[in-house]
Amino acid sequence: MLKVLKIVGAAGCLMLSVAFAFQEEPEPENDPRKIDVVVIDAGHGGHDIGTRGRVARESRTTLKIALALGRKIKAEMPEVKVLYTRTSDVFVDLADRSAYANRNRADLFVSIHCNYAPGSSRVRGTETYVMGLHKTEGNLEVAKRENSVILQENNYKQKYKGFDPDSPLAHIMLANYQSAFLTSSLRYADHVEHQFKTITQRSSRGVKQAGFLVLWRTTMPSVLVETGFLSNPTEESYLNSDRGQDEVAESLYTAFKQYKREMERY
Repeated sequence: MLKVLKIVGAAGCLMLSVAFAFQEEPEPENDPRKIDVVVIDAGHGGHDIGTRGRVARESRTTLKIALALGRKIKAEMPEVKVLYTRTSDVFVDLADRSAYANRNRADLFVSIHCNYAPGSSRVRGTETYVMGLHKTEGNLEVAKRENSVILQENNYKQKYKGFDPDSPLAHIMLANYQSAFLTSSLRYADHVEHQFKTITQRSSRGVKQAGFLVLWRTTMPSVLVETGFLSNPTEESYLNSDRGQDEVAESLYTAFKQYKREMERY
């Protein structure tokens, strides 16, 4: 009887140890002093191609730039965890993009897009947006165009609490949600536009504020980068080229390196 009890006891201990062996280790909390998790969001995707030029499609161009940016960060900063909202040409709801960044406790959210100027092939340059009030009618139009993608989502009225992408007031109301991260967002945005001028030698239209749904619910510093105008043939050709995509990614990476160094210092 004693031998049986010993065998049963040993078996119980073995089962207990196996059970613990298959438990997932809890994820360590992010070090609040470090910028070590970045989420890169390639705008649009799948049936939502975004804007288009004569050849280029925004969803494909942004994906190539996003992946190139991630590779650069991984190669030079192996301590930084790089995550993507998509790695192929698929459609992802705007709410799911910000939720993904929140779940992974990202320290920075970078959404990459291409711009478009209706009725003009001469407008050119880069713009980097942070969440905030519209300063010009042009900012509002950019936000309305980017936010209109929710019309392709199921149950968008319930998901976005009745948000109307055509309402100026609705966009202005979004501005309140990112105020806690505005200073840090502006810091990275400023570095991005500076690097665009330095590395790509292209025209910068500056840092701007507007109400973007993809930035609305993020709980970290967040920016939306308009990398150039597909309505401009010269910019379209540049953004559709390997060289152009690499230089844009290099600009975003160099800006991130500066931002990370400054934030960790302070």
